Amino acid sequence: MAATPRSEARAGLKLISPTAIYVILLLAVPLATVLVYSVMTGGRANVSLPLTFDNYAQLGTKWVYGYILLKSLLIALSVTAITVLLAYPVAYFVSFHIKPERKSLWLFLITIPFWTSYIIRVSLWFVIIGKDGLLDSSLMSLGIMDQPLNLASYGIPSIILVLAHAYAPFAVLPIFVSLEKVDRSLLEAGQDLGESRWITFLRVTLPLSMPGVIASSLIVFIPTVGDYVTPKLVGDGKQPLIANFIETQLLKLQDFPQGSAFAVVSMLMVAIVSIGFVFLNKRFIGGQK
Repeated sequence: MAATPRSEARAGLKLISPTAIYVILLLAVPLATVLVYSVMTGGRANVSLPLTFDNYAQLGTKWVYGYILLKSLLIALSVTAITVLLAYPVAYFVSFHIKPERKSLWLFLITIPFWTSYIIRVSLWFVIIGKDGLLDSSLMSLGIMDQPLNLASYGIPSIILVLAHAYAPFAVLPIFVSLEKVDRSLLEAGQDLGESRWITFLRVTLPLSMPGVIASSLIVFIPTVGDYVTPKLVGDGKQPLIANFIETQLLKLQDFPQGSAFAVVSMLMVAIVSIGFVFLNKRFIGGQK
């Protein structure tokens, strides 16, 4: 007896229902809770009715909220740009200049940082560039510097440096995959027509690899915006980002409505930028067809 469309639909629902329940419990319910809290009235450890949008209004009236959002966005975009620009040559080298049988080894070496905890990696950077750290000790012992640099106290530049290093492996792999899909015969055709390697790269390789570049940008940008550990350990903790401010509102001040409203606005900001990346990716994919 042939299966009817209704029976096939039921079978499909049975297959996806465990995953759907898991997603609803772990993602949708917490998100809905944050949304509800963001429009409630309350203060220190107290949430009550009536519903209000005053929490969102305060985000527009207090300059410190806008400053933290803008600073976090600019730092995330800077880290994304630096990381992708540094990751592209690495991915290009592995894809075009490493023998096929050795590419797996190179990718294995690139992923070695994932073997250690993210907190450990950030802490090691503090040991290197912090006060009386490895860098300061080396420069002073060589007589190059009389006073310690203490780069970890330089605020935003030190945060960008540490974040760019931490997320570099995330940027290399998508670009490498995209470069591997580039048809080498197109490059040979361009050079046969008299184009230089640089012009061929700009007209052929780079456009064809842009989906990987955009994917890598998304992979780096989204977690960087909400990074919590790095601003705590470097920059003397004086450059709080979005996650640090939300933690202060929710856990220290226990102002759940205001913290939730800030979290919602932050998610919307990240979503808008991410959607822009997605549309840019579709444009490149559409232009290649």
